[in-house]
Amino acid sequence: MADRSRPSLLAGVAALASAAAEAGADRLTVALGGRERARVIVVLACVLGLSAADVSTVGASATELRHGLHISNTDIGLLVAATSLVGAVASLPFGVLADRIRRTTTLSITIVLWAVAMLWSASVSSFRDLLIARVFLGAVTAAAGPMIASLVGDYFGGWERGRIYGYILTGELLGAGFGFAVTGDIATASWRAAFVILALPALALSVFVARLPEPRRGGKGVLEHEGEEQPERGDEIPHETDAQRLARERGLEPDPDLVLDVDPRRMNIVAATRYVLSIRTNIYLIAASALGYYFLAGVQTFGSEFAKEQYRIGQALANILLLVIGAGAVAGVLSGGALGDRLLKHGRLNGRLYVAIGAATLTPVLFGPALFTRSATSAVPYLMGAVLVLSAQNPPLDAARLDIMPALLWGRAESVRTLLRSLAQALAPLLFGAVSDHLFGGGRSGLQWTFVVMLVPLATSAYLLFLARRTYPRDVATAASARSRDRALRGG
Repeated sequence: MADRSRPSLLAGVAALASAAAEAGADRLTVALGGRERARVIVVLACVLGLSAADVSTVGASATELRHGLHISNTDIGLLVAATSLVGAVASLPFGVLADRIRRTTTLSITIVLWAVAMLWSASVSSFRDLLIARVFLGAVTAAAGPMIASLVGDYFGGWERGRIYGYILTGELLGAGFGFAVTGDIATASWRAAFVILALPALALSVFVARLPEPRRGGKGVLEHEGEEQPERGDEIPHETDAQRLARERGLEPDPDLVLDVDPRRMNIVAATRYVLSIRTNIYLIAASALGYYFLAGVQTFGSEFAKEQYRIGQALANILLLVIGAGAVAGVLSGGALGDRLLKHGRLNGRLYVAIGAATLTPVLFGPALFTRSATSAVPYLMGAVLVLSAQNPPLDAARLDIMPALLWGRAESVRTLLRSLAQALAPLLFGAVSDHLFGGGRSGLQWTFVVMLVPLATSAYLLFLARRTYPRDVATAASARSRDRALRGG
């Protein structure tokens, strides 16, 4: 009797699981604004998630890689740094491609190459071969940043880009968590299997990316939210963002030295880079973002070790602690983007910057107590809050960068930002380790005071954003003027 009932019980559990998954998918579709929008957002989030999962897997597999290939911690650091540095340089040509050719096809092809590089990483027999495979992987994953920034700008209207970036960056955080918790555990049995596990979904993801519709360029936002009333835009000129509309309505004058008098598509990478870096607000936003990512890279590298020694907990509890803190990061990216959009919708031209300034100011304040307490229980609320506000800065800043840049330069502008951000991320593990060992004597105390010192860059990022609030409105007006001039040059 019991034996005959077992299949029925299993079938019932499977049916309930299937129904729950279907209900969850339906809720997600409604929350994201419709089936087509949900497909685009989820696929782009998965692209960033896959890249983040791979990076986290290397760190989580460090012990097994050391034993399997007979390498040192320095070699592990070299793997991460080499991937980041090569990706930083490779982002520039991908930025050019993002502004000139079909983006969905290009991104799909590069993801296939990601899978090849991951399988190659799983098959190597020496550190030299693994380093070559990782360098190749860094080069092809560099396509993600410029391509996604350009696609987001053309898929979605300016009034909601902060919220959209929040959804997409959630995928990056979930991917990092997957790489740390899941493939890291798989690596304890076989580090080769950990890389193979990532290669298989990469091949499937490339198909989904290839099937995405290629949006028209210009930032019009072709995917409207189903069932939601759009903001009033009056006699808005087509393709301008809501920030640019507010700048126009307030009569803000553009910077005459920055108004483009040539078609942005004809600018080579040197001219485009020079123009992108001549926009003062862009410099502030890039620098502030890079400082945040710099600190986060240090936390990802040494956070687990610090948690174990500072709070006197084991590896398993340290992993759980980092995952709990990760929940705060997810809450941050979702709330930061939505809040910035809401302020902009209510006529606050600097709304996105206000959110980022507030978050950047709170970040070092909340991290401080967590660095000095010896109790994990006491530290968790501070750490969750600190990571929440640290992550909350990114979506509004990503959306604000699109507002100050001509639409036909979005890919190249993002590649420049990716280059500088990747350099900061690559330097972080080296500088954190060097300061800890050589300035503070290493060990728990060395890491503790290193993290305290590294709060200074976070405070600096808040100051840079405070400066950006003064230059942002005029740079928005300049981007709007450049857009109008581009339409005139093309006879639009």
